[in-house]
Amino acid sequence: MTQLHENIVGIDASIFMHPTTWKASGHVDAFNDPMIDNKDSKKRYRADVLIEDAIVKIEDKIEKECEKAAKRFGDTFDREMYIATNPRVSEYTKKINDINARLKESMEKSDLIELKQLIVDLEIADPVSGSRNWTDVRQFNLMFSTEMGSVVDESNKIYLRPETAQGIFVNFLNVMKTGRMKIPFGIAQIGKAFRNEIVARQFIFRMREFEQMEMQFFVKPGDEMTWYEFWKEKRMKWHLSLGLGESNYRFHDHLNLAHYANAACDIQFNFPMGFKELEGIHSRTDFDLRNHEKFSGKKLQYFDTEKNENFIPYVVETSIGLDRTFLAILSNAYTEEKLEDGSERVALRIPHALAPNKVAILPLIKKDGLPEKAIAIMNDLKYDYSCYYEDKDTIGRRYRRMDAIGTPYCVTIDHQTLQDDTVTVRDRDTMNQERVKIENLNKVIGATCSLSALLKSI
Repeated sequence: MTQLHENIVGIDASIFMHPTTWKASGHVDAFNDPMIDNKDSKKRYRADVLIEDAIVKIEDKIEKECEKAAKRFGDTFDREMYIATNPRVSEYTKKINDINARLKESMEKSDLIELKQLIVDLEIADPVSGSRNWTDVRQFNLMFSTEMGSVVDESNKIYLRPETAQGIFVNFLNVMKTGRMKIPFGIAQIGKAFRNEIVARQFIFRMREFEQMEMQFFVKPGDEMTWYEFWKEKRMKWHLSLGLGESNYRFHDHLNLAHYANAACDIQFNFPMGFKELEGIHSRTDFDLRNHEKFSGKKLQYFDTEKNENFIPYVVETSIGLDRTFLAILSNAYTEEKLEDGSERVALRIPHALAPNKVAILPLIKKDGLPEKAIAIMNDLKYDYSCYYEDKDTIGRRYRRMDAIGTPYCVTIDHQTLQDDTVTVRDRDTMNQERVKIENLNKVIGATCSLSALLKSI
């Protein structure tokens, strides 16, 4: 964001902010999730997620019907026509639309009784026990609170930030003036956020402490939907550039908008547990700046020199979870392979540019001057790439270890290296090996491991 766009700058805001910040942002009053417990299993769930999971099951039924029809009709199969005309699929689609309509209305009105009734009507069972013995739905505020001050009686209640965005909004004026920014412009940051999740689950997908990467893009009122579509396209290109496969991504429009948004969608990734949110793109209107202006008593406006007028900018936000991105890359990369000789290997097929170690430097044996030559090669490469040096165990075992941690290339130094300055370069994915001149190593590794090539594809 900040390196490739001259109108986007970075910031590092505080985790602790004045409690009025969260009153102004709406989090104190509106940052809630509907919670429901199962009386038999004693497990706790988000009511809306239970309903959304039920919708996914119906969508899976539609997908199975389409797969069967595709096999039956072959190349003449028209998916859109089939979905529109098949009676059973139409029935499933109508059911999904009805559920979504009821869910949206109950969430907008905070109608907890209707949410419970929807769970009952759909005959949703506890995923653990299979029981349908549910409690009533209750609201659950997601912010962690603590006390600031040395004396209990004089201490103030404060919150750990549930998002990094508000730190950008309260610093909007400072950044705009000192950075001499002109609309449209963005402010981006990476940082910790904290949410008292009802259920932290699915490894690192949903945690109470996580890392966010957010960008708030300030635009003229009326231009927000143009920029909303722009950033949807731009962010999807960024995800696709990582090389995890186009079929693993999709857009999902929000039915239930947050209190600050007039449009919102997710970029979902096909995690091992199905398509889930990876990044959110939201049109936040002027809700945040207007409310911070109201609560602080200080103008948070932009002066348009061309029209000679002040206005509160509208905001388009991109918000991505760093931990979820890591999980997407890790889960997509992990492979178990059976080789031609009957042996097996584990390979972490991390895209080359993202691999933590780009190259392993492996002297064939630990004598005859090979380690010294290997260290000299590593000392040349380490300024451009993260290198891993290892001289213990057989070369085959070392290759397997490098495959398992995702190192794209292994460079083996042998006795021939001492004679002609060539080394064996082994590719992680294909396991092919070729002799390469030491002077050409940087070029060979950089062809696939360079981040600049990845960024240029966006």
